[in-house]
Amino acid sequence: MLSVNLGPFALPSSLLLLLVAGLVAAGVGHLVGRRQQTGIGNTLSDMLLAAVLVARIAFVTLWFETYRSTPWSMLDIRDGGFTAWAGIAAALLVAVWRGWRRPALRKPLMLGLAAGALVWGALFGALRMTEQPALPKLALMTLAGESTDLAALAAGKPMVVNLWASWCPPCLREMPVLAAAQKRETGVRFVFVNQGENGATVQRYLSAGQLDLTNVLLDPATSLGREVGSGALPTTLFYDANGRLADTHLGELSAASLASKLNPLRKSANASAKD
Repeated sequence: MLSVNLGPFALPSSLLLLLVAGLVAAGVGHLVGRRQQTGIGNTLSDMLLAAVLVARIAFVTLWFETYRSTPWSMLDIRDGGFTAWAGIAAALLVAVWRGWRRPALRKPLMLGLAAGALVWGALFGALRMTEQPALPKLALMTLAGESTDLAALAAGKPMVVNLWASWCPPCLREMPVLAAAQKRETGVRFVFVNQGENGATVQRYLSAGQLDLTNVLLDPATSLGREVGSGALPTTLFYDANGRLADTHLGELSAASLASKLNPLRKSANASAKD
């Protein structure tokens, strides 16, 4: 399950897990530190802020050449461009610094973080068990009206599967980035699976946007979105050369966030070629 629907909104499952873990950590920290009237809510907020800032700065630094042509996009965190290890390190440094300055905070903070980490790990493991690890075996349709499936298009190459619709603004904004990547990354198969629209609507959009895409498929019943557990658009799935799900992305992709996801796919393709 990649997302959870809350009314008209689709919340990424990873973000939901983080919120639940944070609430558990805050609750345990409050219970442990209530005798000394020591809460850890402010420390957790500072840890989160430090993690987001440092993770973003690290990602932008690593992919600076990609951001150079559009420097304003460095501030647009909607592309999901974060370096996880840098953010975790920053959060832990804040925790250590706060614990060093306030000895009474050490026990509630340590136990709260431990409880939050345990809950996150348990939920993450349960969530992974619900994921579809291989290419879904669903019948899709080409713009010419012929039946096909993802496995038939893979042909032993890594695959990027983009779920989109013409009424979805983030889908439209990221489409030129994906179109350029499809032309450039000849070792990766890009597939664009439209969700819930007919062929005429899709063809009008492609013609109006002058997008020269290949492997555009139709999924009128939105079966693929349900199969992979995502009610959000756009959703992009990254499969390695063996057809295993390697990564996912909910929301708009930038050139930098797409490049960061493609790197592991190239490595998988090279490894498969050597074998």
